[in-house]
Amino acid sequence: MNRQNSLSYMPGLDGLRALAVVAVIIYHANKSWLTGGFLGVEVFFVISGYLITLLLITESEQNDRISFKQFWMRRARRLLPALWTLLLGVCTYASLFMRDELGKLRGDVIAAFVYGFNWFKIWSKSSYFDSAQVDPLRHLWSLAVEEQFYLIWPLLIAVVLRIFGKRLATLGGAFFVTAIGVAWYVAATYAPGFPEPTPLGSPDHFVSIFGHPALKIDFLFLGTLGRSGGLFLGAALAFWYRPSMFSQQYPSSDRHAVSAIGAVGLAALGAMMWQFHDVYSTTVDLGDGTTEIVRRGYDPLFQGGFLLVGLASIAVITAAVHPHSPIGTKLLGNPIFTYLGRRSYGLYLYHWPVFRFARGADPNPMSVVQFILLGLVILVITEASYRFIEMPIRTGDFSQWWFTMRHPRNDANRKQRQNAIAIAVVVSVLPLFGLVSVAIGTGQGQVAESLKKNEQSVQNLVSSTTVAPNPGDSTATTSLDGQIIPILAIGDSVMLGAANVLTERGITVDAMKSRPFRQALEIANYVKSINRLGDFVIIHLGTNNYVDEKTLDEIMVPLADVDR
Repeated sequence: MNRQNSLSYMPGLDGLRALAVVAVIIYHANKSWLTGGFLGVEVFFVISGYLITLLLITESEQNDRISFKQFWMRRARRLLPALWTLLLGVCTYASLFMRDELGKLRGDVIAAFVYGFNWFKIWSKSSYFDSAQVDPLRHLWSLAVEEQFYLIWPLLIAVVLRIFGKRLATLGGAFFVTAIGVAWYVAATYAPGFPEPTPLGSPDHFVSIFGHPALKIDFLFLGTLGRSGGLFLGAALAFWYRPSMFSQQYPSSDRHAVSAIGAVGLAALGAMMWQFHDVYSTTVDLGDGTTEIVRRGYDPLFQGGFLLVGLASIAVITAAVHPHSPIGTKLLGNPIFTYLGRRSYGLYLYHWPVFRFARGADPNPMSVVQFILLGLVILVITEASYRFIEMPIRTGDFSQWWFTMRHPRNDANRKQRQNAIAIAVVVSVLPLFGLVSVAIGTGQGQVAESLKKNEQSVQNLVSSTTVAPNPGDSTATTSLDGQIIPILAIGDSVMLGAANVLTERGITVDAMKSRPFRQALEIANYVKSINRLGDFVIIHLGTNNYVDEKTLDEIMVPLADVDR
């Protein structure tokens, strides 16, 4: 008999989700308020490991099999609508208001679509801890870990249940030992102390991924293996401890014992979120006049800290799912917590882009006023997504509505279909525009990055060999060391884009964005006045402004003795 697997609603789990997501949001707003708030993600992992394993065990017991197709469809309906809404919204917003970020978004969007975001971040050396980047999708690394778990886990559970049958306690023990093994692996792989910026300087702080060096703290913090311990702990608890074990006549003494365990777990989670840190940062002098920020991990976190958080989480879950424990029914199960918990997925998805788009790459902590205002924005967006996107698709209301639109029965249905088509056309244009802009923006982002690097090169030249229009107009003092300039190039942003290549060939470049043609005359007059003109002068101006014949004639006067 094939029955739909089901579990009774457990409000305590939603309450725990609420605490976890609020901790993460506070941490992202201002680390000083809750330095270990990022541990809320580990709590999510433990909850997912417990709940998903519980669902799979229940389905196997009820139907004697696990339907992979139905499981993956349920997960897709749960996760993908809000995720795709987020991706399209971020692309659209960036294409309209933050076009400089578009080039950086392409890889992130693709990685998010294929459930490999965490590995892409490790591979691209885009640290989760770098607060100086906008990076509006950075938080999706944890969703990638869960998505990879959802793909593999039903296959694994089906196999172990087929092999070991009803020996659930043994399976729970095996998963618990595996979680300890993951913690040991993280501690053994982790290298304390500050690393050098390159693998050659401190090879112990780097790992090789198919020949590609990656920092160990990023590999362990973002990698699926390093963060799988919480998933295994949750799974172990699901084999040992299920709501179906309890009856209405459950002894009150045991009920009190479970509540005490949950209270200790909550206190431990609170203490660790208050005390733990993610990383420490320092600035290293590279010896060539430049510096680089390097980060070291918080040693207790990587040396058993994740395991402690997982153990505290399963202690809380034991009380949260117990039908008679006040921890689950009253404390965590209160209406405010359950409201936030049901929307925790959306709150997690939308909070980070809102923070980054509102504040850009500002690394300074958020103020209380900013936090309250942006928190309200996040709540509104999350509620809209929950009501109009997530729930209709999860409950099947969207399918019913779609059938009505395809087969209208009356004039009202036909009018609704016309309105829906009009709205769909408008709404689809924006995401399409955003996605196309991401592709286009890749080139624009590369150009912007190139201009930035070349502009820095020109500024360095100004301080050493490059001529400025007038000494008073330059931010650096002209220093030509009495030498003749063999080849002088004067240009605008077009030449700026090639400044590095030109200077490597011995050409002295003076280029700047949106330079008016008249400045070429000022530069030529200045270099002529100090007798430094050589045989060649290149002028590349007029890209964005008009030049008349009179100005051209005036420029040729100081350049009369120049060969070319």
